[in-house]
Amino acid sequence: MPQSPLRDLLVGLFVLAGLGAVAYLSATLGGLSYGGRGGLALEAVFDEVGGLSPRAPVVVGGVKIGKVKGIRLDPDLRARVILDVDPEVPLPRDTSASILTTGVLGDQYIALEPGAEEELLKDGDEIDYTQSAVVLERLIGRVVQNLGSSSE
Repeated sequence: MPQSPLRDLLVGLFVLAGLGAVAYLSATLGGLSYGGRGGLALEAVFDEVGGLSPRAPVVVGGVKIGKVKGIRLDPDLRARVILDVDPEVPLPRDTSASILTTGVLGDQYIALEPGAEEELLKDGDEIDYTQSAVVLERLIGRVVQNLGSSSE
């Protein structure tokens, strides 16, 4: 079979384009970001984080403004969540944070609800008002327990 330099070049370009697409998808799905300055680091303490994980979105009004940077256990056995949010979004000091779920069994994320104070949160501040995740198994257990006790 005779060699065709044009065919070899086209196959090589096709393979390079495929590898580039795989690299881009890997970086995007892995949560890798590039460029820009660092975000505003905020902390929030929750009694229960459920299935919240690092890189989960942080939203205000349904618009993503950041992500969960990390989760650790405090000495008082409460979960401390470190948030990385866009410093361009003005968040008042009395902003509240809630852990919500997309759909019934979807991923969890943090929703921020801005307050009314004029003073804004600064880098390293803690969000004082939090609402923990609703754990579906506990909710079902309470319903079953209530049904069982009401039938006696």
